[in-house]
Order: sequence, then structure tokens, then C-alpha cells
Amino acid sequence: MRAIVTRLAVLALAASAFVATPASADETEASSCLRTKVWDGYGDGWAIRTMTSTELEAGKTRSYLVSLYADNEYRITTCADAGATNLDVLIYDTEGNIVVRDETTDREPAIDFKPSASGTYYVVLYLREAAEGADKAGVAMAVVYR
Repeated sequence: MRAIVTRLAVLALAASAFVATPASADETEASSCLRTKVWDGYGDGWAIRTMTSTELEAGKTRSYLVSLYADNEYRITTCADAGATNLDVLIYDTEGNIVVRDETTDREPAIDFKPSASGTYYVVLYLREAAEGADKAGVAMAVVYR
């Protein structure tokens, strides 16, 4: 009887290896994608201002406070791992108004912005839609300027 129970336990453990589990966020994948974009931008005169990565749950946002200076040109570049199907990036002013937002439906949105006056802004990442079976995604964001 003990041998039968042991065999059943082994079979149950083996079967559990084939059960689908939700995808986990991979910041490493997102960061690697972003580093490639940032390095490629150096050839076009872009310099790095800020770069970060995090996990983001579907339907949630992450905000970053940044100071941007008049007459500089900024690009907000992002990458998300396979857990995302639609990542949005937006810039808000301190009064909560959307200044600029991406209009794409993808994992790697980017926006360009040239403020007319120096000031404080919020860069917001919004995981609008996660991939099927995922409840979060690894995302990375860089602010570059020239």
C-alpha cells in the first residue's frame, strides 16, 4: 500500500509540472530592451537623464517625478516584457493635466516632448493591458535628452 501511495505522489508531482501557471514579470527582459534603445540613441546625440525598471500590475500605474528644462528636447522611451500587450506612457503637469501621451497599442511606447518652460512633470507608466495569463509585467523607462 505504501508503494502505491508513493507512486501516486510522484505522479501528482510530475503532473503538476505541466499545469499552466501565470507568467511572472521579468524586469531583466524589459531593462535589456531599454538599454539597447538608450545605447542606440547616443549615436543620435541623446544623453541619459533617468533610467529605471519595475513590476507593474495590469490596470495600475507608476509615476515618476522629473524636472525638465526649457528648450531641451526629451524622449521618454519604454520597454515591457512579454507580460504586457499595451503599455502607455504619459506626461502630466503638476496640476494633473495630460501634457502628452503615446497613441500606440504596444509594449514599447515612446513620446517626445520639448517644454516651453522649465518645470516639474510626472512621467506615468500605465499597464493598460496584460498578456493573456499574466497579471503583471516587467517594465523599464528612460528619460533621454538633447
